[in-house]
Amino acid sequence: MRIGILTGGGDVPGLNPCIKSVVYAAAERGIEVVGIRRGWAGLLEYNPDDPSSYDKCFMPLNLINTRTIDRSGGTFLHTSRTNPGRVARESVPDFLKCQVNMDAEGPFDFTPHVLKNLEKLGMQAIIPIGGDDTLSYAERVHREGFHIVAIPKTMDNDVYGTDFCIGFSTAVTRSVDFIHQLRTSSGSHERIAIIELFGRYSGETSLLASYLSGTERSIISEVPFDVEKLARLILDDKRNNPSNYAMIAISEGASMIGGQVVEYGQEDAYGHKKLGGIGLVVGEALKQLTGENILYQQVSYLMRSGAPDSLDLMVAVNYAKMAVSLLKRGASNRLVALRNGTYTSIPITTISTGKKRVDVDELYDCDNYRPKIRHIEGKPMFLY
Repeated sequence: MRIGILTGGGDVPGLNPCIKSVVYAAAERGIEVVGIRRGWAGLLEYNPDDPSSYDKCFMPLNLINTRTIDRSGGTFLHTSRTNPGRVARESVPDFLKCQVNMDAEGPFDFTPHVLKNLEKLGMQAIIPIGGDDTLSYAERVHREGFHIVAIPKTMDNDVYGTDFCIGFSTAVTRSVDFIHQLRTSSGSHERIAIIELFGRYSGETSLLASYLSGTERSIISEVPFDVEKLARLILDDKRNNPSNYAMIAISEGASMIGGQVVEYGQEDAYGHKKLGGIGLVVGEALKQLTGENILYQQVSYLMRSGAPDSLDLMVAVNYAKMAVSLLKRGASNRLVALRNGTYTSIPITTISTGKKRVDVDELYDCDNYRPKIRHIEGKPMFLY
């Protein structure tokens, strides 16, 4: 049996241990593993008529070349946000341009090319590791008749159907650490600090980081906010603090009432622009409204750099072993998952049946812009 494995979307801590664990679990069962490089781009950009393109797109994996990869963060297979079902005109590989009308606007669907490559390579299944975008294309490949057992990863923890995604725990841990470290400068200079954290649609990472670190206010993606009200609240917080400073955690996907999410650049293959800068916008507004000096810090990529914490490491290893076990049993169309504290698997089609967001009614105080956990008993470990 030969299977492929790929990592798509943003990198998170835990990917390399997951890859290694897949390889080692597969070796015990006599399964050959091929690493698909740069996410779905490997299968899109592989030209079977050009043997030299193989090494660019694929990497046979074994016990030797994966032996030490779990000691570092990121993904040694590299990653991309490629969607072979929606390729922009300027991103069409040269050797595929003859297959489409390049005078058309695009995007173009090269899924038939991907399926032909899978057949030519003799792959019988793929383990894609990714978030909603990467896994949405995995679902498409499954609908075309190919075997998929997927692993959820995203520090936003917003893949629908699973309680936990690889990368989430480390992102929260790092965010809490950086918030506490920034208290040094915030307190020394007696400023209002704004810490901007990743989180496009879900504010769960920001909410939990704020809850655990004790920031005065938390602005999440799900709840548009009134900046004048925030100014009044945070100014009171600062004055009531003997050290004369106050802190706000804010999700990059947050927006003011009547405003828009701050985004920039070209859309990627999944229709998303880059996010970032809402904290700077809010900082400028708060400075005008309060007359206070602002400390603004984007934590951004630091949240997902470096090695995983123990929880992400444990889940990454167990997800990997589960995925291989499922494939060996002939399973397909599955997403490994944690539900109610138990490892399980669900149909990968589940991810498109709903949206995973912060339960605002249970976990957030919309009037005061801060976490408010109304009931602990009966909640899962991460409260969502």
